[in-house]
Amino acid sequence: MTTPTAPARRGLSDGAFGLLLTLPALALFGAVVLYPLIGALTTSVFAQSLVVPGRTFVGLDNFRAVLDGEFWSIMRNTIVYTIGSTVAPVVVGFALALALNSRIRGRSVLRGLFLFPWVIPGVVVSFVWLWIFNANYGLLNGILVGLGVVDDPITWLGDPGTAMAAIIIAKTWASFPWIMVMLLAGLQTIPATLTEAASLDGAGPVARFRHVTLPHLRGILGIVVLLEVIWNLQHFDMIYVLTGGGPAGSTTTFAVAVYDTAFKGFDLGKASALGALWLVLIMALVVVYVRISERGEQA
Repeated sequence: MTTPTAPARRGLSDGAFGLLLTLPALALFGAVVLYPLIGALTTSVFAQSLVVPGRTFVGLDNFRAVLDGEFWSIMRNTIVYTIGSTVAPVVVGFALALALNSRIRGRSVLRGLFLFPWVIPGVVVSFVWLWIFNANYGLLNGILVGLGVVDDPITWLGDPGTAMAAIIIAKTWASFPWIMVMLLAGLQTIPATLTEAASLDGAGPVARFRHVTLPHLRGILGIVVLLEVIWNLQHFDMIYVLTGGGPAGSTTTFAVAVYDTAFKGFDLGKASALGALWLVLIMALVVVYVRISERGEQA
C-alpha cells in the first residue's frame, strides 16, 4: 500500500522575492522623485500661476517664451560657473593631494584641517564669504587696501565683472576637500615599485607625474570631474546667498532662474519649462558619467 505524498510547498521565486524587497525603495523613489518629475513636465505645457487657481493648456508656448527670453544668457552663466567651480577645486584638490601624499611633517594634522571647509553647511560658508567680499568692511578689501594693492574698496559681489569670479572662489574653498580626499586615496594605491622604477630610469618629478600618476588616476579623476560638473549644474544655495543671481543677472544660473520664475514671478509653467530644458542638460552628463563608470568597472 502506497503512502500518499504531501503536495509540493509553493514559495516565492527568487525574482519575486527580490522585487518584494525593493518595493519600499521603489515606492519612495516614485513618491519623492518620479511623481514630482512627471508633475513638473506636465506643468510645463500649461499656463499656471502659483497664486491664481486653475491652468490652461498652451502646448509648447512656455518653451518658446523661455527660449526667446534670457535662456541663452542663463545657459552661458551656468556653463561659466560650472567650468570655473569644477576646474579650480580640482586643481587645488589635486595639488594638495600630491603634497599630502609626500613625506611632509604634520601631514596627518593638515589632512584634518583641510577637511574643515567640507563639513561646514553651504549656507554658513556663503555667509562667511559674504563677509569676506563685503565692499565696506570685508576682510579681502581690508587686506588689499592695507597692502596698497588697491586704493579704494572693490564691490566684489556688486560688479558684474567680479561677481561670478567671487562665487567661484567661494565654491572652490567649499569643494576642494572632498576632491583632495578622493585623489589622495587614489595616490595611495599607486604601487611604490612603479615610482621607484621610473626614478631609476631617470624620470624626473614632471615625467613621473605624467607617465605614472596621471594614467593611474585617470578613472578617479574622470569620475570626480563629472560629479563636480553635475553637482555644480544644480548648485543653488551659495549663488543665491551671495548675489541672488545679480548684479544685472550676471550670476543667474538655471537653479536661480527656476526659483525666481516660480516663487518670485509666480509662473509655474515657465519655471517647469526652464527646468525641463535644464534636466536635458543634466541627463546628458549623467549618461556620460554612467559610460565612464562602466568602462572603469570593465578595466
